[in-house]
Amino acid sequence: MKTAETDHSKMKLGKKPPVHDPRTFQLADYIDNKALPPVPEKLIYAGNIPPDGWGMMANHNLHNCTCAAAGHLIMEWTDDNKHMVTLADQDIINLYIAITGYNPATGQNDTGADEKTTLNYWRNNGVAGHKILAYTALEPKNHYHVKQALYLFGGCMIGLNLPFSAQMQKIWSVLPGGPVGDGLPGTWGGHAMAVIGYDNEGITVVTWGETKKMTWSFFETYFEEAYAIISIDFTGKRKAPNGFDLFALQAALQKLNS
Repeated sequence: MKTAETDHSKMKLGKKPPVHDPRTFQLADYIDNKALPPVPEKLIYAGNIPPDGWGMMANHNLHNCTCAAAGHLIMEWTDDNKHMVTLADQDIINLYIAITGYNPATGQNDTGADEKTTLNYWRNNGVAGHKILAYTALEPKNHYHVKQALYLFGGCMIGLNLPFSAQMQKIWSVLPGGPVGDGLPGTWGGHAMAVIGYDNEGITVVTWGETKKMTWSFFETYFEEAYAIISIDFTGKRKAPNGFDLFALQAALQKLNS
């Protein structure tokens, strides 16, 4: 059955190329798979938010996708804890101003941002009162790391180098001819998104105010970076919705803050 196509050609992107910092901690360095519960076969968060109910968070007008992804993760985490918070667009714009110098009056410096600058500011300063505890990089194209980030921490932020062909796809997938021509990585541009679910077919992200699915093959082909993000908006003061103990988590993350 042919899947209907959606035109996203007028949507803004804005993720700059990854910043490679040798000090960035890797999930693989401190996660003990033998000590952790196995991940479910499939998982989806934010069950109370309709697929088109996320809000654009100004990403239809600005190249602020990294900031919008942060806002969408805050929505998802707080929804999972039964007290959903939807940040105002201005909160997201203020974050974009802080990390890029964007000038709303003139439009100057609306040139996007890299994910690490966004994450570092979020960790150190917060977004509308919502701080994160830490973040750690996922191994490139590692499906299991994405699943762990979802299950243990309630989501992650990914960055893809999107092809032009993705503008017209309802479900993002690699073209039959492979990553060439309109399917060449970067022919559209870099984009950051919040991941809120997965199954055997692929992952579910939030972008431009709605949920969107992509195949695992698409994720692998256009991958640039991905980060697990730890926030008490998801874990709560002690127990996350998945039952993971925050005190144990904090002990495991001591090296991230040293």
